[in-house]
Amino acid sequence: MGAGCAGIVSMTNGGEQFEQRLGRKFRNPDLLQRALTHSSAVPELRAADPISSAENNEQLEFLGDAVLDFLASEYLVEKFPKWSEGQLSKSRARLVNAQALELAARRLDVGKYLRLGRGEEKTGGRDKPAILADAFEAVVAALYLDAGLPAAREMLLTTLFEFALEERGGDLFEADRKSALQEFLQARGKTPAEYRLAAERGPDHQKTFQVEVWIDGACMASGNGNTKKEAEQRAAGAALQRLEQTALRI
Repeated sequence: MGAGCAGIVSMTNGGEQFEQRLGRKFRNPDLLQRALTHSSAVPELRAADPISSAENNEQLEFLGDAVLDFLASEYLVEKFPKWSEGQLSKSRARLVNAQALELAARRLDVGKYLRLGRGEEKTGGRDKPAILADAFEAVVAALYLDAGLPAAREMLLTTLFEFALEERGGDLFEADRKSALQEFLQARGKTPAEYRLAAERGPDHQKTFQVEVWIDGACMASGNGNTKKEAEQRAAGAALQRLEQTALRI
């Protein structure tokens, strides 16, 4: 690679190092190289080597987005088999949003291995959230094309899905219960649910809360939690389950 390509990482050693980070050897290393090639690098790569077949990662990013949606959907359905379509859809959106993908890219140190043009390099492209998130999607697609869904699934479990549960706990998913309850009520022309603190127990450092959810002037359900928010989510989930069961009997 010519000296005029300062800022563009050579993939000879870089690709092998990144494969070690992934724990997988690519059968087609060109896929990984393309996944890590930002559009800013392509003109300089082709200028340095007129017969270069360098391509950016934008098409892989597009495919990776679809693979991510599918595998995130599969993960949520298996993890939460009783959830409604609305709950699953909103939780999937949070699970694979741009910030989550950026964090996953940082766990893999994707920025270190990107091929960037000189201008993008100077403006801190290796640390830009959007570039990192897009590159992560491209890597997902490269894994899928090289080794199929099992390889992509394994990588996502260890770099994205399991971290989402560990770092954000139930909030990632439970926050959807209040939204789901509101949607259920709104669709039936009912007033929004009201949440009331029913009890507060324990010392300050170990409090538990009980929250009731009231609908149309009646207490529909209650929930307990270590925070008011957690208790509200559990109360909403219990109320939604009760309402859905009632609707099925009608």
